[in-house]
Amino acid sequence: MSDASPVLLTPDVVGGLAGKRVLVVGDIMLDAYLIGDADRISPEAPVPVVRIEKERYLLGGAGNVARNIVALGGVATLAGVMGKDASADRIRGLVRDEGICGAFVALPQRPTTVKTRVMARRQQMLRLDSEDASPLSSADQEALLSVITEQLPAHDVVILSDYSKGIVSLSFMSRLRGLLAASPHQVKVLIDPKPSNVGLYGGSFLLTPNTKETGECAGMPVRSREEILAAGRAILEKVGCPHLLTTLGSDGMALFSGPSEVWHVPTMAQDVFDVTGAGDTVIATLGLGLAAGLPLLASCVLANYAAGLVVAQVGAAVASPDALREAIRELPVTITKFCTEPDGGGICLQRRFPEREIGVFLWRGCGKMFFRARPCSVWSCGNGGQYRASVCSGPVLAFS
Repeated sequence: MSDASPVLLTPDVVGGLAGKRVLVVGDIMLDAYLIGDADRISPEAPVPVVRIEKERYLLGGAGNVARNIVALGGVATLAGVMGKDASADRIRGLVRDEGICGAFVALPQRPTTVKTRVMARRQQMLRLDSEDASPLSSADQEALLSVITEQLPAHDVVILSDYSKGIVSLSFMSRLRGLLAASPHQVKVLIDPKPSNVGLYGGSFLLTPNTKETGECAGMPVRSREEILAAGRAILEKVGCPHLLTTLGSDGMALFSGPSEVWHVPTMAQDVFDVTGAGDTVIATLGLGLAAGLPLLASCVLANYAAGLVVAQVGAAVASPDALREAIRELPVTITKFCTEPDGGGICLQRRFPEREIGVFLWRGCGKMFFRARPCSVWSCGNGGQYRASVCSGPVLAFS
């Protein structure tokens, strides 16, 4: 993160994602929705009776990550294990319909993971899980690693989606690291972590826990900014990875690049209706940005835009290229990786409005945001000068 050159994030960046390849490895599952109405209580037990009117099926787990990549114009290869059953057939059909490249290992003795949600009047009444979360046998691991070996040469980014359904284990991760080390080209591994497996992620490029998972991974509370910073640094030390992106819900994201560099990216969401699948959108967009050659910080900001789009929709939604372009067009930003401020520098994202100028200064190391009454300008960008962003110096006024 030491490169001080500016990175201009404009709508044109979205076009650069098209055709970029990401390999998604992890727990594949089928999300089933039984949707109906409930207007009476069962005479057999004090539970509502749901009259099912329709069914809906979506890719879940690692499949939803792949779905997000394809929705943004990328090429996703999905590698994982499934059973040999009707649910596996349905997943294969969804993968084909979504335009995802499937690289599956079929295990007759293992059922396909299915999460069935019973819905009535826009409320989830019940969830039923069908799964075998036991670790894969050595032979099954070898079969999956063979599939990954075949796919790896065509990909520079691998996303590991860990739902603790049996793929990630000490032996599997050890063998995967050996496989990656033997690769003739450098591969960045991004992991959507499960706190119970955090000790297995050594050698990865970046982890993407949410706030709750950050606390669980670190084994400490995360009720304040200071505690989040301490937890993030503890995870970096525990795992030994160079980067950590903690998603903070309505507070945006915190990107840790080593213990001394922490960047806060405020949320781009205008409305929040449903956070289902937002983490999948973040890691998918981030991975696609890195595959397209974007710097890490720029990829994180792009992921933040995409997440802001999906939380404004109901269900496990995806961001489209057109919607992402429009979001960036509404608030384009220039990102720099260093700023000469007293406490170590940061980046300034700034937007000019007719009546005033607002600058959001992201202070490296503490994540504070500031209101700048009189911004200074170094660069101007696009849109007839309506928007600009700059490296800043001088006094700032804290507003949060």
